Amino acid sequence: ADNLSDALKKLKITTTDSTADSLEGCLDCLLQALAQNNMEASEKIQKSGVLQVFASLLVPQSSCTAKVANIIAEVARNEFMRNPCVDAALIPPLVQLLNCKDQEVLLQTGRALGNICYDSHEGRNAVDHAGGAHIVVDHIRSLCSKTDPASEKLLTVFCGMLMNYSNENDTLQSQLINMGVIPTLVKLLGIHCQNAALTEMCLVAFGNLAELESSKEQFAYTNIAEELVKLFKKQIEHDKKEMIFEVLAPLAENDVIKLQLVEAGLVECLLEIVQKTVDSDKEEDIAELKTASDLMVLLLLGDESMQKLFEGGKGSVFQRVLSWIPSNSHQLQLAGALAIANFARNDGNCIHMVDNGIVQKLMDLLDRHVEDGNVTVQHAALSALRNLAIPVVNKAKMLSAGVAEAVLKFLRSEMPPVQFKLLGTLRMLIDAQAEAAEQLGKNVKLVERLVEWCEAKDHAGVMGESNRLLSALIRHSKSKDVIRTIVQSGGIKHLVTMATSEHVIMQNEALVALALIAALELVTAEKDLENAQLVQILHRLLSDDRSAPEIKYNSMVLICALIGSEPLQKEVQSMAFLEVVSKLRSHENKTVAQQASLTEQRLAVES
Repeated sequence: ADNLSDALKKLKITTTDSTADSLEGCLDCLLQALAQNNMEASEKIQKSGVLQVFASLLVPQSSCTAKVANIIAEVARNEFMRNPCVDAALIPPLVQLLNCKDQEVLLQTGRALGNICYDSHEGRNAVDHAGGAHIVVDHIRSLCSKTDPASEKLLTVFCGMLMNYSNENDTLQSQLINMGVIPTLVKLLGIHCQNAALTEMCLVAFGNLAELESSKEQFAYTNIAEELVKLFKKQIEHDKKEMIFEVLAPLAENDVIKLQLVEAGLVECLLEIVQKTVDSDKEEDIAELKTASDLMVLLLLGDESMQKLFEGGKGSVFQRVLSWIPSNSHQLQLAGALAIANFARNDGNCIHMVDNGIVQKLMDLLDRHVEDGNVTVQHAALSALRNLAIPVVNKAKMLSAGVAEAVLKFLRSEMPPVQFKLLGTLRMLIDAQAEAAEQLGKNVKLVERLVEWCEAKDHAGVMGESNRLLSALIRHSKSKDVIRTIVQSGGIKHLVTMATSEHVIMQNEALVALALIAALELVTAEKDLENAQLVQILHRLLSDDRSAPEIKYNSMVLICALIGSEPLQKEVQSMAFLEVVSKLRSHENKTVAQQASLTEQRLAVES
């Protein structure tokens, strides 16, 4: 400690007129003290005011420069020393040193700047201001193809410096991307894949940059997919695989890169991991299984990559994924069901899958999760069934396979995501299926639950889907029994509210359902329609210039039907409808104009 104090005193005096030898001795003493107890020595260095002295020692000609930079690198390992280094104006001379040719000086300067930037906003700003990143990127570019140990060491330090400089800072990451650092780092990874430390630095840098959208476009123009898959195949250690996964996940959000990863053989690697880890209860294997199967599902979100793996339903990948559904691992059941939902994104795939028995597999999976089931698995299996039910030819097949009954078992669920998918699946199934719509529409338990969910104000999705299913049951069944069930369960007011939705499609569905109610069961629904103020709402819709043409048309059709009820007719007469309707006779939409003429005649007759 005394030596350190002496050295610090000497340093302050000797910098002005010292010989190189006495200076070297002082610096060696500082380095020794830092090696023994970095934190304590750093505190003393800060208190002594020597940091300000270092700025004048950071000159390219001096033989001590590398040592001074090394000392700065060592003290900047402590968080409390980073701002003092910036305040002592050490950044500009350090950045200037990046222009020198001496490898040791470059190495220590890179370390010093990297450590000052670590988690330090001030440090990064100062390096940015001094233009340090640009010089470092140029160095990496010129050193990139050199494989001698000294160059690789320097490359590792420079990559680490850029990583600390831009970590979690979008502005600085964008700056590096604009400097074209991505193609350089990808090239670096290809050339130096045998060097573990440098590879690791590249991966962390990729992980940093890959979160930004603009980076993905640049990555897509490189052979990053090929390099990462090649590297991945070599890895045995869990930690190394994890590092590569952390880069793959954000990159795989880009559709072009998804396809590149599929073509580079990533899927085969993932399937192999699943096979190796599926029966293990080791924590790291469970984590690896999750990451691999999640990534597999992500790759299937791209249309091209998905279709390539589907291979007309004959693909080995598709077959393997199918085998996950009956597995005992919840993670694989989930990934399998999500994968099917992703494969089911076009009619051709959906029809093929339904014809090849996939529905039964999903229903068996749902059956395993009815009591205290896994919510994410329920949600995923229902998503897959909903997508499969979209093509017209699949609906009847799925209904006769018992999908509606399987789905209804989850009516008791209190989980909004499950409720949402359940409603969507039923709505898809009954589209243009009159018999099924009638059967479900007479199911009092279902209708009562729908009416309850129509009031789920906290869950707009569930509320919207419940309303839409209520309307769909009437529109597709055109059944008096269904209408009576809905009236008795208190559903009318929700359909009237739905007519005021901000979504035109929902408004329209509500108006068509209400017109059917008025045509088929007006007497039964009369009181509820009156209480829900339907006539006032229709007046508003017709008066509003922003209402879509189909809304105006269906509102007039509905008015004509409501006139059949005495109390509702009185309401219509009391509200100057004739005036609003006659204006619509000159509407630019022909159908609206024609309906306005007809409605005007009806209203004139009734009055």
